[in-house]
Amino acid sequence: MAMTISAVILAGGQARRMGGVDKGLQLFQQQPLFQHVYQRLRLQIDEIAINANRNQHIYAQSGLTVFSDQLAGFQGPLSGILTALQRASTDFVLFVPCDCPFLPTNLLEKLKSAVCFPEILIAYAHDGEQEHPTFCLVSTQLKHALADYLASGERRMLKFMQQHHAVAVDFSENKSAFTNMNTLIDLNNKKS
Repeated sequence: MAMTISAVILAGGQARRMGGVDKGLQLFQQQPLFQHVYQRLRLQIDEIAINANRNQHIYAQSGLTVFSDQLAGFQGPLSGILTALQRASTDFVLFVPCDCPFLPTNLLEKLKSAVCFPEILIAYAHDGEQEHPTFCLVSTQLKHALADYLASGERRMLKFMQQHHAVAVDFSENKSAFTNMNTLIDLNNKKS
């Protein structure tokens, strides 16, 4: 049976390095950051939702489903990932951060090829130098293990992924695709 996959744009953080603004809604080239991400993602997958803990009504104007973390208090990307895995009706969920407007257009294809073995439940991007765990494909089978991990007080993504034998997928041919917008200066300086 074919593997079913849905996708979630992670926009639930506090954006401390941007002074606490809602990062996904910041304008880059006259468009909110999350819209750039969505435009590149929708070429790869049909079912896309947004994880946002603020301004849900604004995100919802895009027509996409919007949901917040079930755990209160901005507990990091794993909190949004857990809620997404609990909500999903698919076998896997593809996650991407809301602040990378140039994300690879072959992201899903390459991550999916890494989880074609039944024992591989997580694949994430690596650009040859740096790991990018928020660009990941995660099996919904891991929702209970992730809930336990977060309940233990842990928040480190890579540690959780490594505990579950995640596969790092090489995107070194497209390193610039992982350029993220961390500050308001980045938004004004970086051009496509």
